[in-house]
Order: sequence, then structure tokens, then C-alpha cells
Amino acid sequence: MPHTVWSGAISFGLVTVPIRVQSATEDHSVRFHQIHTADGGRVRYRKVCELEDREVPQSEIGKGYPLTKDMVIPISDDDLRNLPLPTAKAIEIVAFVPLDSIDPIRIGDGYYLASDGPVAAKPYKLLARALARSSRVAVAKYAWSGRERLGLLRVRDDVLVLHAMHWDDEIRDPDSLAPAPAAVTDQEIDSALALMDTMTRDNLEGDDLRDHYTDAVQAVIDAKREHHPLPAAPEPEQPAQILDLMTALNQSVAQAREARDTSTECAT
Repeated sequence: MPHTVWSGAISFGLVTVPIRVQSATEDHSVRFHQIHTADGGRVRYRKVCELEDREVPQSEIGKGYPLTKDMVIPISDDDLRNLPLPTAKAIEIVAFVPLDSIDPIRIGDGYYLASDGPVAAKPYKLLARALARSSRVAVAKYAWSGRERLGLLRVRDDVLVLHAMHWDDEIRDPDSLAPAPAAVTDQEIDSALALMDTMTRDNLEGDDLRDHYTDAVQAVIDAKREHHPLPAAPEPEQPAQILDLMTALNQSVAQAREARDTSTECAT
């Protein structure tokens, strides 16, 4: 069962929905330890008090705000739990908006919200059904990990999902990254659209969307464990030097169509 990372309630007007927050994603990356290359010994980080010059256990470690170079204000977990904020113990819905009105760059990690207890079942289902029928998403505020955050609430398979969101002032202005002025013809745009059409698919399934990096790392680990030769790295394809944009687009369309036709034949 997924670990509960936070518990509280959704505040929807005068309606309160007790919930438990659980991560909606899993990280399947291969993890490494740091080792001493000379003998394979594990290299670890130790937490040392600068004043006493000794390692301290986790039970003696707390939070502190550096007011000046020499003065730190201690802040306890109880201080943060009892902040004078309505969002300290609740996910407070503040607005409902169309999903396409939110720039995807603002949307972060997702969390499932599970109803907490029998009393939560009806208001939970009410909010989920109303959100689904409205074709809108809810914008909410909540306080986790020492800061107030902005979130997006939506429905996935009858389950409420909370996405962390960035505040406006956390999004960097991309103006400085804009390319230099360049003329683009309608014919070039049409060719780019034709390439997009050949690469369009109905879903995000397929072997080309697997995590091949993790598979390759695991193959190296398995080979070393069995004292076998390491898997050979494939020779990278050398792209042809094409200086004309239209030629590159047209050849890309042809290659994409050929790859799609080959994939269709294999599937049948």
C-alpha cells in the first residue's frame, strides 16, 4: 500500500473532505552507492555539529533559520504544524478554471488523494463527480514542507489527483531565449505539419517509449555480477549533412512514413 505523505482535508466552500495524500508515481531508476574505488568500501556522509565537533544522531537534529551569520532561530516541527494559516491543515480550493488556461510549465508532481474514513466517502465522490462533469480543474492552496504551495485538483478514473504547481514568480521569463529573427515560409510550415502528422499516435504506448537507459544499466550490472563481457554499445548513426531545411523536412516525412508502415506490418 502506498505510503501516506500527508493527511488533512479538502476545503470546498463549507464542505470538508478528509483525505490522505499518496504519491501517484514511482521511481524505477537504478540507484548507486558511493564507494572508495581502491577497496570498494562504502563512502557515507556524517552529520557533525560544528560547535561540538561530533557526529549527532537524527533525534538531535532540528531546523533553524539563519537570522544573521552568528544567530540561528530554532524552528520546531510543532511550530510549523501550528502555523496561523487555513492551508496548514487543509487543501483549500480557491477557484475553478479550464485546464487549457494553465501553462503546463507550472504543473509539477502528482499525488493521489484517498478519502479518509467512511464520513469522507460521499463528499469525496460529490467533488469528484462535479469536477468531472464541469470539465474544469480546481486551483487550491496548501502548506507542506515549510511553505505554502499552489496546486491543481483533477479527476483520474474517479480518483482525485493533486498536482503541485509553481507560483507565477517562480516561472522564469523565456524572452532571452528566443531565437534570432528568421523568415519561415508557408511551404516549410506545411512540411513540418506533414511530419507531425506522420508522427501522431493515439496514446503513449510502444517500445520506443520504454526506459531503455535503465534496461542498459541493469544489463551492465548483470554482466559484472556474472563476470561476463559488458554489452557492446551500438554504433551511433551518423546523420547525413543536409543544409537545406525543406530537404531535411521532406526526408524526415519519408523516413517517418516508412517507420510507421514497418511498425504496422509487424503488428499484423
